[in-house]
Amino acid sequence: MQAINMFQAKSSLSKLVATLESGKEEEIIISRHGKAVARLTAFSRQPTGKRIGIAKGKITIPDDIDADNQVIAGMFAGKEK
Repeated sequence: MQAINMFQAKSSLSKLVATLESGKEEEIIISRHGKAVARLTAFSRQPTGKRIGIAKGKITIPDDIDADNQVIAGMFAGKEK
């Protein structure tokens, strides 16, 4: 973790982002008047945790879920974009 003050952050933002992208730092703390006020981090390029099937076994889809599709479609009929 690297800590810098607000002035340094403003004048070297591109370098700070490059440092995060390269993996040299995981986060950079920005402070104002000696007090931490923000955390700069890189986006994870890979999903964190399981995403597909996360609700498997927790919900039930009724067999007639599509029964009202024509009614719903009719509600939008004639609507202009």
